Parts: sequence; structure tokens; C-alpha cells
Amino acid sequence: MTRIRFDKMKSTIKQAFLNAGMPEEKAEICAQIHTESSRDGVYSHGLNRVERFVDYIGKGWVNASAEPFLEMNFGVTEVYNGNLGPGITNAIFAMNRATEIAEQNGLGLVSLNNTTHWMRGGAYGWQAAEKGFIGICWTNTESCMPAWGAKSGGIGNNPFIMAVPRKDGHIVLDMAMSQYSYGKLQVTRLENEKLPFAGGFDQEGNLTDDPGAIEETRRILPMGYWKGSGFAVMLDLISALLSGGLTTAAIDRAGLGSCGSCCQVFIAINPLKINSQEYIEQVLNETIQQLKTSVPADENGDIFYPGEQSLKKRRENLELGIPVDDGIWSKVKELAYTS
Repeated sequence: MTRIRFDKMKSTIKQAFLNAGMPEEKAEICAQIHTESSRDGVYSHGLNRVERFVDYIGKGWVNASAEPFLEMNFGVTEVYNGNLGPGITNAIFAMNRATEIAEQNGLGLVSLNNTTHWMRGGAYGWQAAEKGFIGICWTNTESCMPAWGAKSGGIGNNPFIMAVPRKDGHIVLDMAMSQYSYGKLQVTRLENEKLPFAGGFDQEGNLTDDPGAIEETRRILPMGYWKGSGFAVMLDLISALLSGGLTTAAIDRAGLGSCGSCCQVFIAINPLKINSQEYIEQVLNETIQQLKTSVPADENGDIFYPGEQSLKKRRENLELGIPVDDGIWSKVKELAYTS
């Protein structure tokens, strides 16, 4: 396994973005988030997404220098048009704005329409938690998952994130509506491994743990079967209604690639407006303690709270270097250092 230092990966990704025509400040921010995603073990939305993002800039599906602009402002809610700008910088702006509103009012809600792929959605949960806020956010996408009972794609695999700040390690849930995201399928296939549990259907319509077979059919399994399917539909509808933007069906018609002109919602809540710091720490610590004293199903198994394994992987990859697929790393270096 090849491992790359954080600073080397970031500088290489940044140069690839600069070569693609991104302004310096945006290239810096996007390279940071892509590298942090790989650092935390979400390789599918870090280094592995660089080539596709550069391709989208070249096709005009992402406006590399665009800024979001305010469309509506009422109370604790603001609506912005993302202007097809980089999804990362748009999302960071939106969550930051939500926390600013929540600082004054206890709660802030910012929605985005006409934005682009935000890459790792969990980044914005961590962003809110780092500032001391509860964060909730989600995005809709193009259709890439069959509704429950269907075998053709008709709903989005819409990521949903919740984050709670905690002094000894933030609690962050970052989940797709499928059992496994397409990015996870790719990473598992590249490692020549099987999925831990069945994650979709093969050509014969059988549930399988073979990631390549699922990629071929694009019949990924909604998490919780019909529950995940319904959850995906509701996230799509609410994101469109709160932003005045496109639903999954309309994103399909727009034809701007993965998440092109999608909608996103960012909610920040200031827990200190309701609770004392002592009460917050008591609630979080007793919950973590109860989780940790649960009897593992496997003899040597561990019980983790949401986000704990990301922190563990972060420490490991900062110490040892971030693992990369050699083929993907070569392509990113080519984008960065070949004129």
C-alpha cells in the first residue's frame, strides 16, 4: 500500500485545481476538504473524486469562480442560489452562515439551490461541531438508486448528516440512503474485497456482496429497504421546497452530471441557548459510556459511536500517511504536473 503525506496530497490536488482554472482561494479550500476526506478514510469523496471534479469544470458543469448569492431572507432562514459554483465552497459558506444565524437566534437554516456536488457531506457536520453547534444537513442528487420494489433508478441516494459537538470527540453521523454508497463500492472493488453485508442486486436479481456486480446493475440497496427508499424521497422533496430548487427528477433533466444543480439544506443549532455546558457534557458522556459497556455480538468486537472510527482513521493516516490507489494517485499527479 502506498501512503502519501497530508501536505503532499493537498498541494498536488490544489495544483490540479489551479490547472483546471480555479481561483487560488477556492483551490486551497477544495484541496483541503478533499485531502481531509481521504485523511479520515472517506477515500471515495477525497482523492478519488478529483479527476471527476476537474472534468466537470472542463465541461462547464461547475463554475469554478462562482459565488452564492442571496435570494430570500426571512427570520432565521436564508435561501441562496449556488450559481453552479464549487459544491465545497458553497456548502462551507452555507453552514457558516447557518451558525452565524444560530449564534444570535439559537437556530439557523440556510438552503442552497443550483449548487453542485459537495463531496463528503460529513465535512459540514464536522464544521458545525468544531464551532460548537449541532449541525444537520443534507442534499438531493440525480436518480441513482431504485425505489423499493423497482429495478431501475428513480430516486437519489441523498446523504444525510447529523453532528453534535463534544470536547472529547465530536459525534458525527454521515450516511447515504443506500446500504453502501457508490464511492464505497468503488473503494471496496479497487481493494479486491467483498462488502461486509449484501449491498445491492446482481444481474440475476439476487442480493450480493460483490461491489463490482452492483456497480454494473446500479441496483444499490436502500438502507432499511423501504424505509431508506422513503427517507430518500422525503429528503429530496424537502430540500427542493426549502430552496425553491430542483427535485431529483428535474436534476435528471438538467443533465449536469452528478448533483449538477442540486439542492442542499444546512441547519445549525446552538445547544448552549437551551442547556448548560455541564448538562451537555453529562448527556453526551453517559450515552457514550452506555454504548461502550454494551456486550459486543462478536467476542473481540468493539462498539463505536458515530464519528469515532473517523477520528481513529484520522490519527492513523496523519501518522503513517494517507493510503492511495496507485492508479488514481497517478492520474491526479498527471492533472497537477502535466501542462
